Amino acid sequence: MASRSAPPDARSGFRLPTHWLGVAPFFIFALMFLILPTLYLVVGAFQNDQGQYTLDNIRQLFIDKSIRDAYWVSIKISFWSATVGAFIGLAMAIAIVRGGLPAWVRSSTMTFSGVASNFAGVPLAFAFLATLGRLGLVTVLLRGIGIDIYALGFNVLTSWGLIIVYLFFQIPLMIVIITPAIDGLKREWGEAAATLGATTWQYWRMVVIPVLWPSFLGTVILLFANSFGAIATAYAFTGSSLNIVPIKLYAQIRGDVLHNPHLGYALAFGMIVVTGLANIFYIWFRTRSERWLK
Repeated sequence: MASRSAPPDARSGFRLPTHWLGVAPFFIFALMFLILPTLYLVVGAFQNDQGQYTLDNIRQLFIDKSIRDAYWVSIKISFWSATVGAFIGLAMAIAIVRGGLPAWVRSSTMTFSGVASNFAGVPLAFAFLATLGRLGLVTVLLRGIGIDIYALGFNVLTSWGLIIVYLFFQIPLMIVIITPAIDGLKREWGEAAATLGATTWQYWRMVVIPVLWPSFLGTVILLFANSFGAIATAYAFTGSSLNIVPIKLYAQIRGDVLHNPHLGYALAFGMIVVTGLANIFYIWFRTRSERWLK
């Protein structure tokens, strides 16, 4: 009896992994524009101008008062923009999901939030200067009725002014991320709580808040990282007048300060550490949240 022929796959030689072609552009892009530049910055942070390895650049981050102040101002701006944006975004998300509003309100709000969460840089800075600048529309209108916000101490070109600007994309980002978690709250939980005699406050305190808490904290941390690494909006809005890490890093690498690019690499390395830790905590909280919502 003739032997059965081998399947075509077994007889054929080496086959190109064509099933990877679809994701190859992503990996190439990530390698060229994310992984390799990050490795280059990390290595450069531990080198001097002669290419010798040293810890002087890292040590300078803790010794130089202007650098310490830049990190502190950046952390403060990121913390408050993330915290305020998270609470406002959470309230808006709860209102559009469980507030009994018409369906078109949710669809329009989610559409706007998706666009606004990516609206930053020069257009956003110009929009706020045209609105709340010294000659902005709102400023002029308020001055016309006898209210001079700048005479009352308001100044848009300060840390709190930048926090207000950041809220424009922090609040929509919070809505986009936290809405699926709110959707995961099962109506059966509320019905069971009501059947057992729990009040609305007890239901929120013992069921809703513990379930949403990991998602909320994770999103706050993500908003913190999103604000900490933003440079285009801050630079277009305040120029070099505000001492925050992204602006200081931009000036350092450009050679405007001490002409020491390796100190700029160290600044970038510090930002990578901060945002990396923030993303690790975000993933951890997100994992805990998904256990409840499955």
